Amino acid sequence: MTTTIENLYHGRMDIKTLVEHLHIELEESQVSVSRGDIQEHSSDQSSHAANAPDVVVWPRNREDVQYVAKIANEMDIPVTAWGAGTSVEGNPIPMKGGVVVDFRDMNQIIEVYETDFQVEVEPGILYKDMNHELGKVGLFFAPDPGANASIGGMIANNAAGIRTVKYGATKDNVLALEVVLANGDVINTGSRSAKQSAGYDLTHVFAGSEGTLGIMTRATLQLAPLPEHYSAAVAAFPDVTDAAEAVYQIMACGLEPSAMEILDTYCVELLNREEKLGLSEAPTIIMEFCDASVAGLEERLAMVQELCLELGAVSFDSGVGRDERERLWEARHRLFEILVRCHPGQTWVLSDMGVPISGFSDMVIHARDLNKQHDMDGIVFGHAGDGNIHTLYFYDADDQDSMDKVARITGELTDLALTLGGTSTGEHGIGLGKQQYMLREHGEEAVAIMRSLKDTLDPKGILNPGKIF
Repeated sequence: MTTTIENLYHGRMDIKTLVEHLHIELEESQVSVSRGDIQEHSSDQSSHAANAPDVVVWPRNREDVQYVAKIANEMDIPVTAWGAGTSVEGNPIPMKGGVVVDFRDMNQIIEVYETDFQVEVEPGILYKDMNHELGKVGLFFAPDPGANASIGGMIANNAAGIRTVKYGATKDNVLALEVVLANGDVINTGSRSAKQSAGYDLTHVFAGSEGTLGIMTRATLQLAPLPEHYSAAVAAFPDVTDAAEAVYQIMACGLEPSAMEILDTYCVELLNREEKLGLSEAPTIIMEFCDASVAGLEERLAMVQELCLELGAVSFDSGVGRDERERLWEARHRLFEILVRCHPGQTWVLSDMGVPISGFSDMVIHARDLNKQHDMDGIVFGHAGDGNIHTLYFYDADDQDSMDKVARITGELTDLALTLGGTSTGEHGIGLGKQQYMLREHGEEAVAIMRSLKDTLDPKGILNPGKIF
């Protein structure tokens, strides 16, 4: 019979030894094996099955992270970094147990370089909290994932969102990183220079690596000035394919929206019911434009309106005031949570394929046709301006027929995205749900090089094992 102390450590004496070592350098409050803390770090916001870590650690500085990595590496115990747990692809789920390193307490703005439009931060700072502080000096970090994600998590997954069309994804706005490697060593990548051509671009090797190559402890980010003049516009169309074509035409005409979203009729109906938006219940594009002058903004909005009406828009509203604009975007950010809440007890599959903008209409049309072909109520929405389409399917977990249909539809859509020169994931990462597409997207040689890089930086394979490959 196992002893009480062994039960506390899940019957694993190596975990007991690890905790003893951790307590040498870390305070008792920084290390936990309590059931509540373990459960809290067993799942993210995805539909993937939970898996429990053995220990949760809250570092307070880089040295703490180094110590955890060094001890865990010596003992061959997995280490998984944790930000805010807002991932929807299982990226931070500790599939092999071990240690979860939660960056909750490393959440500070280290320095704001106002005249250079830059900020240096710790990885645990939350996106919205950081932008609230930056707004006081007229700046903001543009990539907007919707959720109040941690900056470390955003970098690890190369998160994007509604403003990618103008400002790029997270990695496009990361200048430099401080990274703790698997063995506890520290490296610094990049610089504060806007242009960097010195050697390999290690900053963007770690950005999007989902914590499998190293653990970020500091980041220097490129900021943007808050727009002087901006306005939202809403256009409704008779069919989602008409809306998709309007997306392409707006981009092709160089009208440069700072945000552009597409919603199918069901999404609009749901937002009207839950958020009282009062939108026309038809496939809809929500857009935002900004300009240095009111006259320039009005001219651009007039051109967008003319184009949308020519393409068959049944309604167009560019008179969206500041308060309504903010309410509109907050509602869009809550859409996924609303969709999940409105389908209680069901499991779901969410895709995030990305394609060149010329292929966006093809993706929407194909998604609509596959839904009809398989008699599925698939939901279509996405960050239309950068070619990022989401499809979402709900079904009962024990309904094998629906599960097979969803897998078939998602697979066909992903194949089309790749055929069009796109990707299986535009912003959520590979995580647990897209590993089967890695070879198809990158080829055997490229995947082999990725594995070689992983083996070089993490030879024992302790960093977030079970992800990407």
